[in-house]
Amino acid sequence: MPAAKANAARNARGAGAEDQQPVPTARPRGSFCRPPPVKPQRRSPVLLRLFARYARWYVGRHFHRVRISRGAVPPDVGEEPLVVFVNHAAWWDPLICLLLDQQFFPRRESSAPIDARALNQYRFFERLGFFGVEQGTRRGAVTFLRTAEALLSRPRATLWLTPQGRFADVRERPVRFAAGLGHLASRLPHAVYLPVAIEYPFWEESRPEALVRFGQSLTLPPGIQPDEASARLESALAAAQDALAAESLSRRPELFTPLLEGGAGVGGIYDLWRRLRARLTGREFRPEHGTK
Repeated sequence: MPAAKANAARNARGAGAEDQQPVPTARPRGSFCRPPPVKPQRRSPVLLRLFARYARWYVGRHFHRVRISRGAVPPDVGEEPLVVFVNHAAWWDPLICLLLDQQFFPRRESSAPIDARALNQYRFFERLGFFGVEQGTRRGAVTFLRTAEALLSRPRATLWLTPQGRFADVRERPVRFAAGLGHLASRLPHAVYLPVAIEYPFWEESRPEALVRFGQSLTLPPGIQPDEASARLESALAAAQDALAAESLSRRPELFTPLLEGGAGVGGIYDLWRRLRARLTGREFRPEHGTK
């Protein structure tokens, strides 16, 4: 009884701060996955140009050449929204996509999703056009769709995606996407969807080639369902990858246009000796080991 009276007295005068607990309140249905409002992007054209210059230098250090297939060219879509979707072959994909964006879409405003945890760690990516998405959650999926739709509502907007959602070998068939692109395409069937295939084979040099082929762009019919949209886009990317694979196997440089000239040779003492020998014999020094 004394304890009951003490509790009653305490309840009457209000519990102390140490006793207060959050009071559960009723949530609107579905609020557990409600994403934050879409924030305006803080893109910096100056920082983007500087980072693109760094990317050219860095890619050039690690590749022999970046080559673009002559088999197809990206379309001129005017002010229509453009979604460029790329197979996720390797760590290098974002840097190669940046080079492609600067070369073929310099007057468009480009964006791309990135893991929200990475964006929190490297905030300057936001100034380059990236937006954060929580991975593997419904909240993240809703955030992606809302942000992508908002960005693509602007004139000359481009969205770059790696819809497989994971690294995948370029020979993996069938090509399968995570759910995001299919749902986006069902909401925005009028946008132009452009597949891009990338490979990183070794030909005749110690450094690999970066090979790129643009696929056939397409739009989708109104009312298309996400699964059907995803299937059509998967087929379009697979066709581009198959065409690039055939060109890569041929090892014919005339099928490609160089986008970036990188390094060649071995370097170090071996190339120093080759350079000295060429000078002593009056020949031009060529660091390349092959003719491609």
